[in-house]
Amino acid sequence: MLETLDAAAVRRWCGGGLAALRAHQHEIDELNVYPVPDGDTGTNLVLTLTSAQQALDEAATLNGEVLDAPAHGSALRRMARGALLGARGNSGVIVSQILRGMADSLATTVAVRGGELARALRSASEAAYAAVARPVEGTVLSVVAAAAEGAGRIKSDDLVAVARAAARAASEALARTPEQLPVLARAGVVDAGGRGLVLLLDALVDALTTSGEVPLPAAGQVAAPHPGHSEHLGYEVQYLLDAADVGGLRQALERLGDSLVVVGSGDGVWNVHVHVSAEAIGPAVEAGVAAGRPRRISVTPLEPGRPHVVEATPAPSQLRAAVVVAAGDGLTALFEAEGATVVGRNPSIREMLDAITASAAGSVVLLPNDANTHTVATGAAREAEAAGVRVSVVPTRSPVQALAALAVRDQARPFADDVIAMAEAAGACRYGEVCTAQRDSLTVAGPCRAGDLLGLVDGEVHVIGADLEDVSRRLLDRMLGGGGELATLVLGADAPAVLEGTLRDHVTHAWPFVELACYAGGQPRYHLLVGVE
Repeated sequence: MLETLDAAAVRRWCGGGLAALRAHQHEIDELNVYPVPDGDTGTNLVLTLTSAQQALDEAATLNGEVLDAPAHGSALRRMARGALLGARGNSGVIVSQILRGMADSLATTVAVRGGELARALRSASEAAYAAVARPVEGTVLSVVAAAAEGAGRIKSDDLVAVARAAARAASEALARTPEQLPVLARAGVVDAGGRGLVLLLDALVDALTTSGEVPLPAAGQVAAPHPGHSEHLGYEVQYLLDAADVGGLRQALERLGDSLVVVGSGDGVWNVHVHVSAEAIGPAVEAGVAAGRPRRISVTPLEPGRPHVVEATPAPSQLRAAVVVAAGDGLTALFEAEGATVVGRNPSIREMLDAITASAAGSVVLLPNDANTHTVATGAAREAEAAGVRVSVVPTRSPVQALAALAVRDQARPFADDVIAMAEAAGACRYGEVCTAQRDSLTVAGPCRAGDLLGLVDGEVHVIGADLEDVSRRLLDRMLGGGGELATLVLGADAPAVLEGTLRDHVTHAWPFVELACYAGGQPRYHLLVGVE
């Protein structure tokens, strides 16, 4: 058993953690609490750790290690950096931040024993919470916090004992997640991201108590944690702030709202987050201006409605671009016809960053088209900004919202105004989808069985049935009943040829004053996408 952490142990940890995630990938995917076909937490964690492993493998082929840090520090930094660039989905991004927090804490430490590991886990927990705009307990955040607390509680310098205490506390916290998050209790499962973190901490214990390299199993099918569940109140204001002191800012924002988070990176850059009323949005931003230089400002309603995005960073050039996440030949062609660069479904931060770089634009807008990819897009924007590119993320949840956003894009107006217009157009477009239930579940529309067809409006199941045409008609009626002048239909790869004609006839007779646009999107998983404006 090791007394201090070394680079070989870091490599064993990464390899062992990847092997464990691959072995339990399907199990973690099945912990998804929703019946829609997006339960990919296990897959996203495997892909994230695969990127971390590749970064370590690339370092091993170099003639020498980085000289400005101890060997274990260099390995941890490479592992964390690889995980960040390969991160997919919310869980992948959060795990990459856990690794970054540990790497930042241990990079310059000469000897890593139990006390140092406990402090690193505390740093990892803080980095994970800082990465999430609205932290929710009962998720991977609770598990990493418990691991840090368990590691610190035993007050030992025994490296293995501290690692075991952290793993044990994480496992106990995972078992409590259904008590913290009712949706987990209703589904009878624990948190998927938390389960992945427990496997990684168990792998850390194994790496510290064994020697030699861990052989990796052949990669099988690799497959985002369930969306966060929290009470939504008011508006979320968030921005990066270049400032020397934020004491006055904290006091000002405390008077304006709640859920205040102001965290610094140690180099004068602060991440500011607060929930405020509509009337306090302007004063919250003005407080940042008074404290320093705010940038990447975003304002997002926490209740359903139109998102507000404000971008204030000066553009390094006049060239602009849009990067859209989409799958399906038809959708790809639609977005490319609008002048956008298309990245495939469930991209990594590296893939989105490559698309931003390839655009050679000084100002880029990202359209992620689902909740999990929004976290990845935010990470890519942060990386691109460090390279001098101005990037804004419009929080689209569906390709139909991205189509609405691109339709109003106007490069003749200032970039900040253009982003606001795109965000408002996306928010004004209600989105629906028809898919096949992947598992038995209890939904707001009642119980469903695996194989049932589901009609969702803004992410919630509203229609359950067995016939595609019937479910599609009922979904359209549900959405158009709330008002709308334009309906956009995007047919999936397996939609029958008669579906378009059936739905056109239905809209013509039932909703004669609604304009209808139909496209063959060719997207997998979703038989039909619907947008109503």
